[in-house]
Amino acid sequence: MEKITSRKNPLCIHFKKLGADRAYRESCGEFLCDGIKLLKEAEQSGTEIVAVLTSTHIPFGLPINTKLYLTDQGVINSLSPLKNAQNVLFSCKMPQQQERKEASGILLDGIQDPGNLGTIMRTAHAFGIKNIILTGDCADIYNPKTIRATMGAIFKQRIKHLNIAELARMKHGGVRLIGAVLSDAAQDFRNVCLTDSVVAIGSEGAGLSDDVIALCDEQIMIPISVECESLNAAIAAGIIMFNI
Repeated sequence: MEKITSRKNPLCIHFKKLGADRAYRESCGEFLCDGIKLLKEAEQSGTEIVAVLTSTHIPFGLPINTKLYLTDQGVINSLSPLKNAQNVLFSCKMPQQQERKEASGILLDGIQDPGNLGTIMRTAHAFGIKNIILTGDCADIYNPKTIRATMGAIFKQRIKHLNIAELARMKHGGVRLIGAVLSDAAQDFRNVCLTDSVVAIGSEGAGLSDDVIALCDEQIMIPISVECESLNAAIAAGIIMFNI
């Protein structure tokens, strides 16, 4: 196992850019993760792990073609984009987006907070909801904060990005789209069958965009206290997904 001592090592520079720059991640087709738990999740899911930088012993085997490097914790702390860096950093290949008809799942419209997005992905995995569609100005699923919040679900969920035109084609292909909104037209979600549907959830600040609402077959709402303006997006998504 090669040892890295300099923060100017090409791998260190590469990891630093992966953690900080979305455009760089997309150009490389790689993303940065941290921690032994996530490394184990990546290995078990069959995700292609490109390189691992560690200051500790890895207590399980990795694919034979994985590049493994030893360093000290100070180097890892300098490279990690997260507070409380763990003792392993590693990069993975981004999976190819697969084309498939979505019979059910959730649509996230403009969820900008990486922690919320990651939490929703983790919750979807917990409830067996495999399909997640992103539209609008959503946070990057490969932002290190998003990845940490998924607790490994990033390696197991089917995630695709669709624009409004693509959503319209999905809808016209026979997918039932239900929007979670606060409006007079919305029904109590407990009175609507949510199975075999894609349920759209917007940000807690802006809600669903007008373009997405226009595509919805039905509108639902979660009844809350009149003294409360809205629910956190991840909480609302969790309630909806549990009922799906």
